[in-house]
Amino acid sequence: MPAYDFTAPRLHVESDLAANVVLPLDRAQANYLLNVLRRGPDDPVLVFNGRDGEWRAHLVQTGRKGADLHVVERTRPQTSPADLHYLFAPLKSARLDYVAQKAVEMGAGAIRPVITRYTQGERLNMDRLRANAVEAAEQCGILAIPACPEPERLPTALAGLEPDRLLVFCDEDAPLSDPVRALRAAADPVAPPPLAVLVGPEGGFSEEERGLIRARPNTVALSLGPRILRADTAAVAVLALVQAVLGDAH
Repeated sequence: MPAYDFTAPRLHVESDLAANVVLPLDRAQANYLLNVLRRGPDDPVLVFNGRDGEWRAHLVQTGRKGADLHVVERTRPQTSPADLHYLFAPLKSARLDYVAQKAVEMGAGAIRPVITRYTQGERLNMDRLRANAVEAAEQCGILAIPACPEPERLPTALAGLEPDRLLVFCDEDAPLSDPVRALRAAADPVAPPPLAVLVGPEGGFSEEERGLIRARPNTVALSLGPRILRADTAAVAVLALVQAVLGDAH
């Protein structure tokens, strides 16, 4: 079997998974498979729960609007979450959806909202954030659902990082230089440390916050170029850069 089956839909479930388990689908899941995707009896569906790996199941219609999934066999073993934390100042809802989805696609193992002085969206819908993380994992073949802890103030979030975790700080005031060289100088690409990436709000960090971040040991400040990037664009740019140099893509 190929590494990924791109023809079968993937569905995240909460139930434990094993061969011959029957998973009753709720109305929304059944409608999605039967009416949106037009799947019929015995069509394959891939299911995962973040604990037991990925399993192939067959769709069994139980009525005009109902369906079950009969689990058949495991297709991939469970993987651990990537040891990359994405710390970000919350954005307005539509752009926050985008950031959450892209962070998961780019391999973040934890999506951590951080409240800063200039944060615009402190009232964060955590259920929506987690739903976007699950949807991205479903679509991208990811088996480990990233952690989405409650928002923290910046000083608390910084204090909670392990000392050996390299913090990559996107700083618009950092000198323009080669970011790849800066990352390689901060950590050994052959045996990279656990990683964290910090992206601030549209208004940037205050001078007090910038000083607090820079004072943390094991921190590297990066410029992402001469142009001012929106926070959601900066998120994709820095995650791609970090993964290419120090992460699972290098």
